[in-house]
Amino acid sequence: MKKKVLVTGGTGFVGSYLIRYLLQQNYQVKALRRATSSMDLVAAVQDQVEWVEGDILDVPFLDKVMKGVHQVYHVAALISFDPREAKKMLEVNADGTANIVNMCLEHQVTKLVHVSSIAALGRKLNQPHINETAQWENSKENSNYAISKFKAEAEVWRGIQEGLNAAIVNPAVILGAGYWDSGSCKVFGRVWSGLKYYPSGSTGFVDVRDVAKAAIAVMESDIVAERYILNAQNTTHQDFLTLMATGLGKPQPTKPAPVWLIQVMAQAEWWRSKFFRSTPLLTAETIRTMQSVYYYDNQKIKEQLNYRFIPLEQTISETAAVFRESKKNKATYGLLPLL
Repeated sequence: MKKKVLVTGGTGFVGSYLIRYLLQQNYQVKALRRATSSMDLVAAVQDQVEWVEGDILDVPFLDKVMKGVHQVYHVAALISFDPREAKKMLEVNADGTANIVNMCLEHQVTKLVHVSSIAALGRKLNQPHINETAQWENSKENSNYAISKFKAEAEVWRGIQEGLNAAIVNPAVILGAGYWDSGSCKVFGRVWSGLKYYPSGSTGFVDVRDVAKAAIAVMESDIVAERYILNAQNTTHQDFLTLMATGLGKPQPTKPAPVWLIQVMAQAEWWRSKFFRSTPLLTAETIRTMQSVYYYDNQKIKEQLNYRFIPLEQTISETAAVFRESKKNKATYGLLPLL
C-alpha cells in the first residue's frame, strides 16, 4: 500500500520539487494549494496529485484534510523582509504551524517533517559559527522572518513534547530554478542585467533539490525530535555572485558595495516595489544580513544520514542554463531536472 503524504505549500518553490520526488518514489500525494496559487511549477505532474484548496489558518479545513494521512511535510510559509508584512508573516508561519501540529496530533499522523530555515537558529554578532545546538537569543540581527520561523519551530517542539513524531530541517539560502521574479531566483535576473558591486558578507547555500531529498530522507529515517542544517557550502557573496555571473556569461562583480550605496539601492527598491506593488528585494533587514558573515555547519546530517549535497557550482551552473533558456523562450519560470 502506498503511503499517503500531505504536502503544505505544494505549488511553491520547495513544495513543487518535493512533490516531484515523492511521486518519483511512488507515494500517494495530497497537496495543499490556495485559490490564487499558480500551478506552473507542478503543471507536468498536477494530475498525479490530490489537490485540496484552502488555508493552513483554517482549522476545520485542516481537520478534514488530515483524515487518512500518514506523513506530513509542512513546507508552506510566508517569506518576506518587508516590514509591512511582519504581522501577517507571524500569523501564517507561527499560527499556521501550530494548526498543522495540532491536527497531526489529533489524527495521529505517523510523522511530521517541518521545513524551517537557518534563520530560525538565530543570528548573533559574536557567534558567526552556527550549528544545530544554537540557542535562540533576541538580537537586532534577527529579521521578522527569522522570528516567525523560530516561533513556528517552537510549535513543532511543543508537539513533540505532546507525543508527535516530528523532525525539522533548516535549509540555508535555497537556490534553483523556479519563478524568476521571486526569492533567490530573482538574483539571477539582477546578475543578468549587470551587477558591478557585491556585498561584503557570507552565508550558506543549498540546492532546492537537496532540500526536497533531505526532507524525504529524514522522514523515512527513525529520527525524531532532531533538526538538521541543510547547507551545501558556505561562501562569500562575492564568490557566489561571481559563479552566477560566469554561469550566465555576464561580467563578474568586482567592487565591494559600500553600505551607503546599498542603502540608496534599498530606497530605490522600496519605491519600485511600491509603484509595482511587489515585494522589495532589498530592505534594512536584508542589508544587515548581506553585510554579515555566518558559517553554517552541515556535519550532522552528513554523518547521521550519510547525506551528500549537490556542489554549489553545479547548482548555479544548471540553474543559470535553465535561466538562459527561459530568457530565450520568454518564460517567467523554469525547473531543474531531478537528480
